Amino acid sequence: MSQKKTGSTRSKSKKSFKNKELNKRPKAPLKKAAGRKTAGKSMPRVVVRRSAIHGRGVFAVSAIARGERILEYTGERISHEEADRRYGDLHENSSHTMLFAANDEIVIDATKRGGPARWINHSCSPNCEADEVDGRVFISAARAIRPGQELLYDYNLVLEERHTPKLKREHPCHCGARNCRGTLLGKKR
Repeated sequence: MSQKKTGSTRSKSKKSFKNKELNKRPKAPLKKAAGRKTAGKSMPRVVVRRSAIHGRGVFAVSAIARGERILEYTGERISHEEADRRYGDLHENSSHTMLFAANDEIVIDATKRGGPARWINHSCSPNCEADEVDGRVFISAARAIRPGQELLYDYNLVLEERHTPKLKREHPCHCGARNCRGTLLGKKR
């Protein structure tokens, strides 16, 4: 399945958020993420804190096994048209929003009421993947994750317009992976 970030652009560079999620990093207090319940106590599995990659990030508190579902990407569920109405002009020249296209009808807007998954950063060498199940988006471990490691997945942003060198520079990647492609943009199909 394609990952988190796919998108389109309308004429005269008005951005459309259909099939698109980009991370905007508002200044909000850091929060602990949801955790496991063990004997009536909730043990945090992840924590949100500053990231060396970009802004905030989500980090494992305990070991996470490959294939394990970690978090759900949550927020207000809106239509693609509503996402365009809310954010089209506001983010016309910005590559950062907190929208995730769950499917062709639903966009999850995590800007105001989103959970900790909205802080997961991009990497060209990810340890997580995003999966859509019945209009919901879940983040799962693509490989074993040690305590203290940052959770990362490939945003694989695809815009309708041509992915020019200029557009790639406008969506830079800072993951630092050996195989870093230098951009959040993925390959067009």
